[in-house]
Amino acid sequence: MHGWGSNASHMLPAVPFLRDAGLAVLVMDARCHGLSDSADFTSLPRFAEDIDAGLNWLVRRGDVDPNRLALLGHSVGAGAALLCASRRRDVRAVVSLSAFAHPEEVMRRWLRAHHIPSLWLGEWVLGHVQRVIGAQFDDIAPIKTVAKTMCPVLVVHGAQDETVPMQDAHRILLASGQSADACLLVPGGHDLSKALGEGQLHGVLQFLNESFFPASLAES
Repeated sequence: MHGWGSNASHMLPAVPFLRDAGLAVLVMDARCHGLSDSADFTSLPRFAEDIDAGLNWLVRRGDVDPNRLALLGHSVGAGAALLCASRRRDVRAVVSLSAFAHPEEVMRRWLRAHHIPSLWLGEWVLGHVQRVIGAQFDDIAPIKTVAKTMCPVLVVHGAQDETVPMQDAHRILLASGQSADACLLVPGGHDLSKALGEGQLHGVLQFLNESFFPASLAES
């Protein structure tokens, strides 16, 4: 799943790499993005609903193994992938690209960038957004949902990301309870499409194989 304001084409550089490894790949446009239908609004929870619908469609197909489902998302799409995985038990792995730790922190950075005072007006904006999307920021924050996932999570972050601080990747990893090996630092900024296209995410495939076939790897 792509990030906010993007579309499925942003994730296409990863497709040949994954398909060459023998994986079936579904690339989607979230609602209000790309070729998908519009709606009154979209949000991280709605991104998660769209991912959920895509998973259900895959499960109904006869040519996809429902026991080997993985999610890969970027930015808001990564947060949505973690939210979706926290609610399902059939997801075997999540790859989080450039995820932020908490949406409230993102909103507060946006308020500061637009010189909106946090006192009174800023607090009203934060409350209004949560009312509109029908969810509390605390309930959908990646540092909260990652702790509820029942599958391994690989946290990938660009070393030159100026949009989401590197500390967010470390905080998500810490909240997941996994070792430092579950964090992959790659060259690039917030947009990792170039890294995807250049195959710099080779560790992703190893992570997926270990998640799909843990017993066979242990035996070897």
